[in-house]
Amino acid sequence: MSDIRITRTTLSDGRELIYYDSPGSGTAEVPPRTAVDERGLPEVHTDSWMRKDPLTGEWALYAAHRQNRTFLPPANEDPLAPTRPGQKPSEIPESDYEVVVFENRFPSLSMGMEGRDGHPAVGRCEVVCFTPDADGSFKDLRLERKRTLIDVWAHRTEELSAFEPVKAVFPFENRGEEIGVTLHHPHGQIYSYPFVPPRMAAIARSARERREAGGNLFDEVLAAELDAGERIIAETEHFVVFTPMAAKWPMEAMVMPRRDVPSFVELTDDERDDLAEVLHRLFAAVDKFFAGVDRTPYIAAWNQAPVDTPEDGRLHLQLFSLMRSPGRMKFLAGSESGMGVWINDTTPETIAATLREVY
Repeated sequence: MSDIRITRTTLSDGRELIYYDSPGSGTAEVPPRTAVDERGLPEVHTDSWMRKDPLTGEWALYAAHRQNRTFLPPANEDPLAPTRPGQKPSEIPESDYEVVVFENRFPSLSMGMEGRDGHPAVGRCEVVCFTPDADGSFKDLRLERKRTLIDVWAHRTEELSAFEPVKAVFPFENRGEEIGVTLHHPHGQIYSYPFVPPRMAAIARSARERREAGGNLFDEVLAAELDAGERIIAETEHFVVFTPMAAKWPMEAMVMPRRDVPSFVELTDDERDDLAEVLHRLFAAVDKFFAGVDRTPYIAAWNQAPVDTPEDGRLHLQLFSLMRSPGRMKFLAGSESGMGVWINDTTPETIAATLREVY
């Protein structure tokens, strides 16, 4: 991370924007990031709040201001493109960039709000722009850029975890109109929640239970998968890639480090190098999973440990697709949406065998 140059600035409405430039990017000399946002945007006013469901104890967010957010703009109005002569100014004032992170203009959570019902949805939502190129996706990034992004996720996790009252940091990427993507430009997001979300909380409970019984949940999961073997997609020195035994989705893969690493922050340089290689191959394999489908729609969800109890989690990627066969999506109907009980139309072993073949 020490080799990456970080340049902070603000957009015309006061939102923070951060440039990340790596000397290994292939550019002889990275220019200074001094461009100014001249759009004169009005100050962002959000109305994000939350309520706890008295039946389940889970929090729900409400952000009515997002109804009018940008939706599939034409190519010449790409808000994540660099601002270049003759084109409409974008969210990024520079004419070129490597990786950029900025506060979302239409956030589900934001800082410093009064909120409603005594429960303001205080947090921060960021956009992570992987590349200035509007085409392609994470898969198409050079290996070096993927490695830079791992450092960026670590940097943002560390900073966001220090904000009050953040309890969880969640980097993720959505790809494909089929799952609701509103911008085609390759990008991800980071949500920092003022509570521990349900999946993270459930994992933390299981981890505590096993620790109190003298075990280690994550070591036991890896040991069981490695012993079974049939759901293993790949192994490296530091990571195991597998389809979990209770996979819910028609295409699902998990990447987990062999040692207890609560978040991106604690990964060593060797582990980050290894992870970049794993992701380079895995995301390419995902686009070969369905015959005749060149861009598999997916969600890449980076699970990290709760901020206040790092011993209750281990960093891992849950990469899955809602596509069940070429051109057909899995809909979360009665059992899934009503009761939270998934019914998968394939098996974890079949998923792993297909991914292993194309990995």
